[in-house]
Amino acid sequence: MINTKIYKAVYGLSEKLMAAANKNDQKAFDALYDELKALCLEHENSHKDHPEQWETLADFTENLSDAVLIYQKALDKATAMNSKDHMSSIAYSMAKLQVELNLTGDAIKNLQAAKISANKIEDKELKAEIDDLLESLLVA
Repeated sequence: MINTKIYKAVYGLSEKLMAAANKNDQKAFDALYDELKALCLEHENSHKDHPEQWETLADFTENLSDAVLIYQKALDKATAMNSKDHMSSIAYSMAKLQVELNLTGDAIKNLQAAKISANKIEDKELKAEIDDLLESLLVA
C-alpha cells in the first residue's frame, strides 16, 4: 500500500500537471514534473517506494521512449509487490506507447501479461481495454 503522504503529494502534483498541460503552460508543467520526479527519486528503493508514483511519472513523461522505461520501472516494482491492479494498468499503458513507437511485438507481450494480471482484478473497463487493444494488434 502506498504511503498516504506520498499518495496525496503524487495526486496533488498530477492535478497541477493536468492543469498546466490544459493551459499549455510548459514552464509550470516542467517545474511540476521535476518536483514529481524528485519525489520518486527521493523514495526510490525505500519502504516508501511504490509503483504508483512511477506510473504517474511515466504518465506525464513527454518523451515516449523515456516514458516506456519509467513504466518498466513501475511494472518491475508492481511485480515485486504482486500488485495485480498496478501490473495490469502499467502494462496496458506501456503497451499503448509501444504501439505508438511501432514496437508491436513488445506491446503484444505486455498486453498478454496485462490480461493475465487483469484476471485477478475487478476493473471491468480496464479488462475490456486490454482485450480490445490486444485483439486489434493480433488481427493486424
